[in-house]
Amino acid sequence: MSRAANVLLIDDNRMDIELTLDAFQQVRLSNKVHVVTSGDAALDYLFGRGQYADRREYPLPDLILLDLKMPGTDGFEVLRQVKSTPPIKMLPVVVLTSSREDGDRIMSYNIGANSYLVKPVKFGDFVEVVRKIDDYWLTLNLGPPLDN
Repeated sequence: MSRAANVLLIDDNRMDIELTLDAFQQVRLSNKVHVVTSGDAALDYLFGRGQYADRREYPLPDLILLDLKMPGTDGFEVLRQVKSTPPIKMLPVVVLTSSREDGDRIMSYNIGANSYLVKPVKFGDFVEVVRKIDDYWLTLNLGPPLDN
């Protein structure tokens, strides 16, 4: 990717958000990380509604990091809506969750998740996960062309 990628982090847990942002900083990634803390805010961002209507300020992400377990509109519903709506259905969605439940993993892939990662407990391990996300999803992977 020749420009800094835009990443949308969707997570309602403030500590997990800080851990993720710290890991991105530790790996020295130049990507712009936009954070939303609810499923409803994620859908508004992705569909360019309300405060997220300005695509220059809130561009479509090159990668979505999605937590599943959120109150209200959960990650499964966000994933359903993303994967059923052209053209955003082609956006890569990496589920980044603490759930190791087989049912959650199966449902995520059935809905259209591109990857399923369990959040490590140790910060050093989390940094390594972020490094691998960058190496594959933001460096090696050639995603579909999308209009921003």
